[in-house]
Amino acid sequence: MLRIRNLKCFYGQIMAVKGISLSVKQGEIITLIGANGSGKSTLMEAISGLLPDWTGEVLFEGKSLKGMDPPAVVRAGISLVPEGRMIFPPMSVHDNLILGAYTMLKKKAHDEVKIAMEEVNTLFPILRERFDQPAGTLSGGEQQMLAIGRALMARPRLLLLDEPSMGLAPLIVEKIMMVLEVLRKKGLTILLVEQNAQAALAVADRGYVFETGSVVLEGAADELLADANVKRAYLGKDYEEFDDANR
Repeated sequence: MLRIRNLKCFYGQIMAVKGISLSVKQGEIITLIGANGSGKSTLMEAISGLLPDWTGEVLFEGKSLKGMDPPAVVRAGISLVPEGRMIFPPMSVHDNLILGAYTMLKKKAHDEVKIAMEEVNTLFPILRERFDQPAGTLSGGEQQMLAIGRALMARPRLLLLDEPSMGLAPLIVEKIMMVLEVLRKKGLTILLVEQNAQAALAVADRGYVFETGSVVLEGAADELLADANVKRAYLGKDYEEFDDANR
């Protein structure tokens, strides 16, 4: 579904992504793990049209995304849940969700918008309860649900998520990851950027490990979970103790 070849991304003279190649098949959850500044978010910006200064090849369903602005990328079938959620705090939950459907509203596809809204409210019932509340009054977990719901309002075929667990309590992170599994079962393809490698690899099919703008390791999620270098760098002592205790 998504194929990236020799992608290089620039901020002025600085090369933030250094010739990476990766692929995402339809129906997969693929995770990108790595430290801050390793190029993961830059890659997401390039795919979504937010960072136009890149070279290489990015193909979605066989068509190049080169030169597409963010609305065109959304129309093509890709939605981004940005790092930090980026909701509009003074606006109601309902209005934040409606903003996610702007490309369909421009086509006057009102029936599709109604279907999307019902699907989001079924996935996140709490948003229905908070429909008229200002988004800024929601808890951090509820705001993340709203950000995901807003992206889903465009009815994408590929969902990009940039650090969805950031700042959330472990129980909320678990709930968000369960939602991603539900979405995958519904046929949605997901590309997930996460520093919480343990949570991400637990739901992913495959993963890529980023370091300083390059892919240094890739493989099936269970293989990466078992890799000693990944454990040491990204999973930490607590995971090793848990893993040893459950063998």
